Amino acid sequence: MEYYAHPTAVIDEGCTIGAGTKIWHFTHVMPNSKLGENCNLGQNVVVSPDVTLGKNVKVQNNVSIYTGVICEDDVFLGPSMVFTNVINPRSAVNRKSEYAKTYVKKGATIGANATIVCGIEIGKFAFIGAGAVVIKDVKPYALVVGNPSRQIGWMSEYGQRLNFDENGKAICPESKEEYLLEGENVRKNNK
Repeated sequence: MEYYAHPTAVIDEGCTIGAGTKIWHFTHVMPNSKLGENCNLGQNVVVSPDVTLGKNVKVQNNVSIYTGVICEDDVFLGPSMVFTNVINPRSAVNRKSEYAKTYVKKGATIGANATIVCGIEIGKFAFIGAGAVVIKDVKPYALVVGNPSRQIGWMSEYGQRLNFDENGKAICPESKEEYLLEGENVRKNNK
């Protein structure tokens, strides 16, 4: 095997797991799920059928990734954060045909105990604060917190808060990369 799975992990037939991926204690990877290279799935994680995780996705303990979730490369899913996949679940009503897609774009971070309501897109390098309840799309590089979540700022690709000057420019204090605020959106200045 090109990946590591702890002896207590359950890996169903029919899933794809990339080289260098590590799957820890009591984690269940279900059929038709796809895990990219160098992912790390902590203890007590469930990856449901038809989930896709890109390369280098970090999933902390006690996270359930339900059918309909697609995470791109370098996504971080914090401890005990929650995805949903049906808007109006009822025990006595089968809504498996109504699973909604949730997209988590490259480099996004979802903090501990956050809840992500299905059917939305979390933009690249967005940062969802611990405990936030996200009910609508999140812009790339946005920092959102609260219940329901609201945007309170912007984050760099290094996870540092960006402070824009009067010209709409900000420098990441860690990477020294420049970011531009254009209207209500942010982009990295690739010059």
